[in-house]
Amino acid sequence: MSGKLYVVGTPIGNLGDFSPRGTEVLSSVDFIAAEDTRVTAKLLARFGIRKPLVSYHEHNRRESGGKILARLRNGEACALVTDAGMPTISDPGEVLVRDAYLAGVAMESVPGPVAFATALAMSGMPCGRFCFEGFLSTNTSARRAHLASLRDEARTLVFYEAPHKLPYTLRDLYGALGEREISLCRELTKLHEEVVRCTLSEAIARCEEIPPRGEYVLIVAGAEPKDPEHMTLEEAVAIAQDAITNGESPTAAAKNAAKLSGVARSEIYRRLTAR
Repeated sequence: MSGKLYVVGTPIGNLGDFSPRGTEVLSSVDFIAAEDTRVTAKLLARFGIRKPLVSYHEHNRRESGGKILARLRNGEACALVTDAGMPTISDPGEVLVRDAYLAGVAMESVPGPVAFATALAMSGMPCGRFCFEGFLSTNTSARRAHLASLRDEARTLVFYEAPHKLPYTLRDLYGALGEREISLCRELTKLHEEVVRCTLSEAIARCEEIPPRGEYVLIVAGAEPKDPEHMTLEEAVAIAQDAITNGESPTAAAKNAAKLSGVARSEIYRRLTAR
């Protein structure tokens, strides 16, 4: 009989944010799979929890993941944690969760803080629709190609970034997207939490004056909606399909997309319902 994998969110900075249910689950499982066992050991010590720790991170996920799955299949219970936030979000834990699903292992979530959601809430930027892009590549050409693909994205953009890479990323953002509003969110929930809202050019100048410190979440304004006369049928259909995903009927989605795009409603509806 297989055991159970608990996906447990941990504090993104302030240990006081750890939930009572989180402590209960970590206290009850047979072992804990942690991104960095030293970081998790501090969390366990804070709450008086003593459980075996198993290292599971980007560089050992294949070997360690296989061993964890074997223990789960043998009936043990495991809590998966990351250093901060929810496992699997820009985190190798997504591979273990996927493999556990494929293996038929029972799973349960224990929600906790998430850096990008916290940053969005603090940013003062539109939060209704957004694109989470995570960490950008360290390869310059790959990073610039990624950003170029987002030039026309109208939803708010969300990135994670390390302080030593921030100046390069801001310059590449400006080069790919032009002048945009941005919220620089750093050290969220920690003693030196800071949210600075400015333009990209102002953010670049700020980094030159004040060396970046701490982990950042970047909230960048989306592109201005295209002039309807420049929209294609494909772009209008994409708008309608987004609306359908959010619960609108094809008829209503086609009607609203026609207003936004200038493309005939009948053309949009025909494409939506084509088989």
